[in-house]
Amino acid sequence: MTAKHQILVVDDSRMMRSIIRGYLSEFDCDIVEASDGAMAEYLVKKSHFDLIITDVSMPVKTGFELCRDLKNDPATCGIPILIISSFDSEEDIHTGFQAGASDYLSKEALSDHLFNKVEEILSKSAFNASKQIMIVDDSSLVRHLVEAGLSKEGYRIITAYNGMDAMEKLDNLQPDLIISDIDMPVMNGFEFCEAVQADAGLKTIPFIVMSTNSDRGHMQRMLQRGAQAYLVKPFNLDQLSILVDKLLADHFVMLLKDRERLESERRMMLSSITSLVHALEARDPYTKGHSLAVARIASAMAKLSGAGKEEVQSVMIGGHLHDIGKIGISDSVLLKPDCLNSDEYATIKEHPIIGANILSPIESLKDIIPMVRCHHERIDGKGYPMGLKGSQIPLWARITSVADTFHALTSNRPYKTGVKAENALQIIEEAKGTQLCPECVDLFIEWISTDDANKIFMDETARFKSHMMLAE
Repeated sequence: MTAKHQILVVDDSRMMRSIIRGYLSEFDCDIVEASDGAMAEYLVKKSHFDLIITDVSMPVKTGFELCRDLKNDPATCGIPILIISSFDSEEDIHTGFQAGASDYLSKEALSDHLFNKVEEILSKSAFNASKQIMIVDDSSLVRHLVEAGLSKEGYRIITAYNGMDAMEKLDNLQPDLIISDIDMPVMNGFEFCEAVQADAGLKTIPFIVMSTNSDRGHMQRMLQRGAQAYLVKPFNLDQLSILVDKLLADHFVMLLKDRERLESERRMMLSSITSLVHALEARDPYTKGHSLAVARIASAMAKLSGAGKEEVQSVMIGGHLHDIGKIGISDSVLLKPDCLNSDEYATIKEHPIIGANILSPIESLKDIIPMVRCHHERIDGKGYPMGLKGSQIPLWARITSVADTFHALTSNRPYKTGVKAENALQIIEEAKGTQLCPECVDLFIEWISTDDANKIFMDETARFKSHMMLAE
């Protein structure tokens, strides 16, 4: 459950505080009141607030003074402040923004705009707080000044003193934006930008250059290397904040559109591939439902292992598609009612590669391809198609292999009758460490006693009975 927003309302008029509270009554927030700037500052030091709404003209400490003091304190500089006042001339508004306010609203406009303004400020504050910015400069003074300026906007900051230091830190984190100097020892800005662009996992991060060099050639070189903007030192920190806001907002929109495009592509391709799976299973009624069962078991094991929601979903999709390569195997081999000879078995062993090739053009399924390609690899290196061994086999492929083995053992085929679940468990235990991954077998044993496993077995029993009735 999301915690309520904590809002501090500061005004020497009790009536005005009550009016503001009323305008925000439908907002999911807790409101604390203060009668002047000094009292507000005391409360801020003791408690966390997501937003401060303050009047300007108050005894002891004015709203402008409160705003300046909070913005100059590293512990409170990231709290957004909305100034409301009857003094709404251009000069008053300018003074408010200079003091560090996020926005300025006339008291006459409260009834029409306060609710939306608060919602807008809190949304932007949450967005900023979710973003991490890397500042790279060999000057500790520059790092400190830029960090202080952007911290006031609520951004999380990490610093590095040259390109090499930054690259080492990028091994363990991925910032949302990089701001870098050019002239630095060990690895300069040109080399650093090239290194970032050469890394597929980093190249999409917006890159801002800051430098004392105003030469047009330098600017063009950095922009050609992938930088999105070039600032000449000394620059105004407010100018930098505005540029950062714009780049991050544009990048967010771009990522959102890209994600929507990929999801749309993923849905269309999965729809087509699901049709292929159905076509494959329609060729062999004895394997109908096998892909679904493997997908359900493997994804349940992945969830039990502590995998995240997206990873569990990927394992589910991979389980559905693990045998898709059999669509390229001829009926004479795939549907043969007797045991396969050596040549036929060699043909069947091609299906993981065929499946991987079918899926390889689909960018959104790249994480699933190793599952499809490697689900017949063995821990002892005697599997196919590549003879991978131990941890060389991707984890989700090892999990899929256990699920695939169990369902294959318990399924009825023309040339064999499926074994009972307890016998299949014994066989799986005996294959532990040779054919199957020991950790994945242990995970399967843990999962099989759960209610989720019982439900899958009940569904499988119902499916089998239905197939027998159709066969009769």
